[in-house]
Amino acid sequence: MKSKLLTFVLVALAINVMAQLSLNDKGYFEMPGINVTVFADIYPEGHQTGVTIIQHGERVVANGDVRLEISPGQWSPIPKAGKEVIDEVNKTISRELWFPDSARHLIGFNPIEYPDLILKYKVNVTALEGSSFKITVDLEEPLPAEWVGRVGFNIELFPEHLFGKTYIMDNEQGLFLPQPNGPVVLDHEHYITQALAKGKVLTMVPENELQRIKFETKGEFGLYDGRGNHNNGWYILREELKANTTKNALEWVITPNSVPEWTYEPVIHVSQVGYHSKQPKLIVVESDLKITEIDPLTLYKISHEGLKPVKEIKAEKWGQFLRYNYFVADITSFEEEGMYMLELNGEFSNPFKIHDDVFKLHVWQPVIEYFLPVQMCHMRINEKYRVWHDACHLDDALMAPVNHNHFDGYVQGPSTLTEFEPFDQVPGLNEGGWHDAGDYDLRVESQIGTIALLSMMVEEFDIYHDATSVDWENRIVEIHEADGENDVIQQIEHGLKSVLGAYRSMGRFYRGIICPTLRQYVLLGDGAAMTDNVKWDPTMPESKRDDRWVFTEDNPNRECTVGAGLAIASRALKNERPELSAECLEAALWVWENSAPRLEATNSKVQLAAELLVATGDYQFAEALYEMEDFIISRPRQTAWSVGKTLSFLKNEEFKTKMEEAVKMEALKIDEEAKESPFAIPYRPHIWGAGWGNQRFGVEQYFVHKAWPDVTTPDVFMNALSFNLGVHPGRNTASFASGIGSNSVLVAYGVNRADWSYTPGGVVSGTALIRPDLPELKNWPYFWQQTEYVMGGGSSNFMFLVLAVDHYLNKQ
Repeated sequence: MKSKLLTFVLVALAINVMAQLSLNDKGYFEMPGINVTVFADIYPEGHQTGVTIIQHGERVVANGDVRLEISPGQWSPIPKAGKEVIDEVNKTISRELWFPDSARHLIGFNPIEYPDLILKYKVNVTALEGSSFKITVDLEEPLPAEWVGRVGFNIELFPEHLFGKTYIMDNEQGLFLPQPNGPVVLDHEHYITQALAKGKVLTMVPENELQRIKFETKGEFGLYDGRGNHNNGWYILREELKANTTKNALEWVITPNSVPEWTYEPVIHVSQVGYHSKQPKLIVVESDLKITEIDPLTLYKISHEGLKPVKEIKAEKWGQFLRYNYFVADITSFEEEGMYMLELNGEFSNPFKIHDDVFKLHVWQPVIEYFLPVQMCHMRINEKYRVWHDACHLDDALMAPVNHNHFDGYVQGPSTLTEFEPFDQVPGLNEGGWHDAGDYDLRVESQIGTIALLSMMVEEFDIYHDATSVDWENRIVEIHEADGENDVIQQIEHGLKSVLGAYRSMGRFYRGIICPTLRQYVLLGDGAAMTDNVKWDPTMPESKRDDRWVFTEDNPNRECTVGAGLAIASRALKNERPELSAECLEAALWVWENSAPRLEATNSKVQLAAELLVATGDYQFAEALYEMEDFIISRPRQTAWSVGKTLSFLKNEEFKTKMEEAVKMEALKIDEEAKESPFAIPYRPHIWGAGWGNQRFGVEQYFVHKAWPDVTTPDVFMNALSFNLGVHPGRNTASFASGIGSNSVLVAYGVNRADWSYTPGGVVSGTALIRPDLPELKNWPYFWQQTEYVMGGGSSNFMFLVLAVDHYLNKQ
């Protein structure tokens, strides 16, 4: 232990000699306890760009940039980022930016309306002495007179870390409170809460050396609560840019306090649910880069008498990943059943179970008992004394206007592609479907994705669960009241009411159903309040036209995805709902006849052919797969999972041999990719959390291994589950599945996010990447890139994966 302590001290002393901000090889400033990045991320609508401060391991300040409002929101004008210059001699990072971003003006996934302003500028960040740095803004041209007083530099302070703590602005002191308070003032076109304070020097959290940051300006800035006009806002420090100037239109000095001896304490990552006795059991310890060795972990068994030490476990150094050192202990061989905790230097993991029944109860069930019922549209959802939401959107849906670029990715082309004209009431759409988790829209891929996954669970695992009653006629769902029906079948039926309802009415599938206005879209509360639930007709005033819109599209690729899901559903429903099963198959065959011929080989066309082959046994679909052989063989990671289901139907032995070889080679690639991180799965973090993608990959790899067990490993899909249950990077060790495991995400971006709450069984996207190297999972309800729920994959893939791991291990 003395040698390890000496190693730590020598490394720490070497770092502390350079205790001032300096540029590192990753392109940002650093010193012990402090990192300053400059436009390393370009995601301002997600509070993830600009000048950013990471203080003692936590991102606390972000989005430092020029903005056109004091408190901008998600659809406010944002600049376009240009060239970055890193001047190592002068210890400066500069970024060119400009308004408007022509690629977003009234077009794109979320179109933004830009004002008539052309503004080109440069943000410069220069390291000073110690932990201080200077921000300056240079303009290419002086501000137009009409924009003086309207253009300013904003920097945002993350709220949750500040609640109950203090600030000092010059001689004025105050508290950061958990809710925004008035009075309100008019900021040009928008009401905001009046500034908490104005002055020249702001010190944030002076009482805590780990959080203290001082901001200084030569002008005057104001501290605002951005939550006053946007629920998802942050605290904002803002100063208006100077008039009649170009050089140093703004100049700030910021000094985040640094505790030189601070070290990121080791974090023990385990599955928050636990492990089957035969399952791979990787324990990952995440530590400061200064820590190059750790002591053995102690495994404790939890008994009636308390904690009983069982064994010591040596964790081998894996090496650096992102900004941390990692150590990995493989305890797969330990199979003694019980409840356990791990300890390292006095710090304990959360409890976890080792048992063959670990996935039998309280793991997948919350998805079908809570999450899916709560997301059901057009129904009232009761849970004993609680009403999750009333019957909603009973006025669905009006045909969307043509040539319209809506928000959230919805676009209506020059034709409705149906007999319906814009604003015609389309019948059959006010039944079924699930709200798309964080929002209230119904995307066809979300609906069919959920239907397909639930159908695969029925087909693959013969799942039966009855804890919910569904009264279709009266539109009432009662959670935790059985009705003698399989809940999984009922949920499949509920999804089909929407997807097939559109097909029956329009002769095609919808792109989706979404509200007409942003004011409705940002609704936080009961979905039944979004519209008046009265179907609009032309005899009524336009002010009453609040019904959601249905969008159509000519997209044969997406139609093939829907068709594949319907083919799967036809098999799952064959015994329970034979008429509905036949209708699903008929619609899937319509897609094959009308949409598939318009495509060359694509993933969706391959999947449709494969699922129809299994559903019908018709050899024409095998022939179609043979015709797409080159495409299929060239991308087994995308195609093998669906083609693998058809092996017993295929007679072409040469094709099957080529397929097996392709799968074998891809498995080797996957194995190599899994070695790139300590988590034993392919994992290359991006802005959004990787949880959903990892789950989908795990589900697909389950089918790949089932079809080709001799050339693949089950570890891939089992480790994917462990990742989402807690074996992932970052300080927050939570399971991504809310209410599942000893520690899970309990503040999520769902329909009840304004209450800082969660829906059991909802699965979030998970730990995101703050570029270039900080894994982050905040306790914050408004980060869709970290804590959003989603339909069509999030919870449904999780539920399937839990059942798959349990099924695989308990059938051995």
